[in-house]
Amino acid sequence: MRTLLCACLLVSTGGFTLAQQTVSSTSAGLPTVRAAAAILFNAQTGEVLYKKNETDHRAVASTQKLLTALIVAESGNLSDLVTVTRSDTFADPTKLYLKPGEVYPRSQLLTALLVKSANDVARILARDNAGSVEQFAHKMNERMERLGGKSSHFINPNGLPVEGQYSTARDMACVARAAYYNPVLREIMKQRHFPFCFSNGRVSSLRNTNRVLRTYSFCNGMKTGYTDAAGHCLISSGSYNGKDMIAVVLGSNKARVWDESAQLLAYGLGLSQSQMASLRVDETKVQDDED
Repeated sequence: MRTLLCACLLVSTGGFTLAQQTVSSTSAGLPTVRAAAAILFNAQTGEVLYKKNETDHRAVASTQKLLTALIVAESGNLSDLVTVTRSDTFADPTKLYLKPGEVYPRSQLLTALLVKSANDVARILARDNAGSVEQFAHKMNERMERLGGKSSHFINPNGLPVEGQYSTARDMACVARAAYYNPVLREIMKQRHFPFCFSNGRVSSLRNTNRVLRTYSFCNGMKTGYTDAAGHCLISSGSYNGKDMIAVVLGSNKARVWDESAQLLAYGLGLSQSQMASLRVDETKVQDDED
């Protein structure tokens, strides 16, 4: 069955919700998804083409950084400078090792958050935006409610494990759709590499953690995630011939998450296996990041 992920009334709620309306469809050609939870939907119309355990409460790891990024982007003033504090550095394991007293443009930190998935950067942006990580978590929960997500609770901005933090594939679909149509985030999420300039002048090329983005030209975002509790997670977006799709895959493993996500996007975009092969990006393979 297909359902609809309805566009919200932006003026009143600022988000997206799942509608109750359903339409019948065939699932011929739908790829096998062994991940714990997943949802595939048309980003333009909200039509849901596939769902599996989409309302189950789960840890979603760093995919929740999409919500962090959305709040920061919507707050504006991205050219302003942000000073790193000591408490910002209390995050592991994926981090840029930024030091207290260093100063960076907010836009540069936002890009590093989505491209490299740096946990210290998430804490910097959260504290800068709301005064503390705790206050930012309150903003995350409030924004999720306005997006139409009713089954989530966030405690930190980076998705690192903590008791009582959870979301669902359905709720993360609401976040993903809002992020997809945010023009600032849309430009950031499609970057395969980002030259990050440290305060001492050193430049490091950050490679996007999203292997589907780095492998197929039809993929144009969005965000990876991994913890032992969450498993391998990926929210991916794709566009082809005027059609836009978003796939949320949660609780997969490292061997399958990339292929499951790519195959779901291809199914939604109407791409054959031969078309997928022709749309591969020629990039030298190197070891993949965990997150």
